[in-house]
Amino acid sequence: MEMKKSAGRKGQQIPEHQLETVDLSGLALDVVPNSLNIAMIGKLDLSNNNLESIPESLTARLLNLVVLGLHSNQLKTLPNSIGCLSKLKILNVSGNLLESLPKTIEDCRSLEELNANFNKLTKLPDTIGFELVNLKKLSVNSNRLVALPYSTSHLTALRVLDARLNCLRSLPEDMENLTNLEILNVSQNFQHLVSLPYSLGLLTSLQELDVSYNRIQTLPNSLGCLKNLKKLCVEGNPLVCPPMEVVEQSLEAVMIYLCGRINGSDGERTMKRSWFGKLVKYSTFNGFMNQKVGVGSPEDGFSFSDYRSIDGLATPRHISMFSPRRIFSPKRSFAIFSPKNSPTRLWQGRHN
Repeated sequence: MEMKKSAGRKGQQIPEHQLETVDLSGLALDVVPNSLNIAMIGKLDLSNNNLESIPESLTARLLNLVVLGLHSNQLKTLPNSIGCLSKLKILNVSGNLLESLPKTIEDCRSLEELNANFNKLTKLPDTIGFELVNLKKLSVNSNRLVALPYSTSHLTALRVLDARLNCLRSLPEDMENLTNLEILNVSQNFQHLVSLPYSLGLLTSLQELDVSYNRIQTLPNSLGCLKNLKKLCVEGNPLVCPPMEVVEQSLEAVMIYLCGRINGSDGERTMKRSWFGKLVKYSTFNGFMNQKVGVGSPEDGFSFSDYRSIDGLATPRHISMFSPRRIFSPKRSFAIFSPKNSPTRLWQGRHN
């Protein structure tokens, strides 16, 4: 132990497996004990206490800290010295009274998971997405966020974004940089969120999308190109496009409908020409389905529970019919997407 203390004092690198876990959770603490071996702490759990503040001097010296648990306290602010935690990977500050996060949190560049649920956050640091390049999970649900900063769209390592139960009025327009995003939940922003950006159709890794209980009337046509999408939740929205009779069939039916609108056969060319180039660039028109299941068949994984989640296949089969070459050829009317055709006839349409 004396050798470890000496190594810590000299600032030498301490292997992570030699670091200590200090669990001080659930002890009704009002202050953090000052008798801690700071240099050797790799995981510190101060959750479920009565802490109203964290000393600046404490976080400034926790130079080997990897995991910090502060959830379920009475914290109104975080110390600015939290930016000294250069090795911090997991930070949980949920269940507090935070109205903002210190800008210095951007200096925690090793951070992989940030949980700030159940606070009073009204905004996030403007440039947080430019700095936290290793962040994989961002959970900010149950706050008072009106918007996500533009820089959020630059969290290229992000896999999970949970921003439900806020007051979001919009999402960043340029979200195509989130190439690793697998789960996006912006549900229950209720009357505030009325539309979704077209760039959602360029999230090539997206598997789950939950936009339930908002005021969305139209889903972006570009969502029809999400070839890896397996779950779509749209319950509680006044949807007009696609109509609910399509939504209730299956995820595959929704994808077919939206792809048909991209083709413009319904006479409503709502997508800007620039987006076609991006869809081609991101290869969202390419790929084939791994399963061959008919629309609305019991095998498509579709379950219509009270929550009305849509589980099913990611893209329509024979996706080659949606290739840009076929879609934009002046010689092809692509009549199978006529609104007069039923979903069953879609599969009977003749195409070269």
